[in-house]
Amino acid sequence: MRKSRLSKPKQNRLMAYFVAGTTARCAAELVGVNRNTAAYYFHRLRIIISQKIDDQDIFEGEIEVDESYFGGRRKGKRGRGAGGKVPVFVSDVSEFKHYHINGIENFWSQAKRQLRKFNGIPEAHFNLFLKECEWRFNNPRPKLQLTQLRQWATENST
Repeated sequence: MRKSRLSKPKQNRLMAYFVAGTTARCAAELVGVNRNTAAYYFHRLRIIISQKIDDQDIFEGEIEVDESYFGGRRKGKRGRGAGGKVPVFVSDVSEFKHYHINGIENFWSQAKRQLRKFNGIPEAHFNLFLKECEWRFNNPRPKLQLTQLRQWATENST
């Protein structure tokens, strides 16, 4: 990555821990860097992932859309209208037909499971974490994820 003071071996290890789903705090301890350094490095990786996903051609073939709600407290009302929840959805568009499809439900379930380990995500960065979930869902093989991430990071450093 551009202007990183981390050595290449430390960057590679951080990337491997990122792909493995390790938190930045845990990865920092394992690699021997400050937790803020690891958190910032993971943040930069999420930015790269988000940019690359946004650059790709989308909306080919059948498209599954649905809404889901993230965050909030367990007490009180749940689901739609629950206090403190952040809705994530695509609104109805007249050209699309709405069907109940399990694929998108599977994505939301996986995304919530993945994000739960962070014990809260800053609202300003939520979209980056969600893009990471999308990337992991569409590229389920860790070896391929690591190869892709290394390539993207190299492209980003030039």
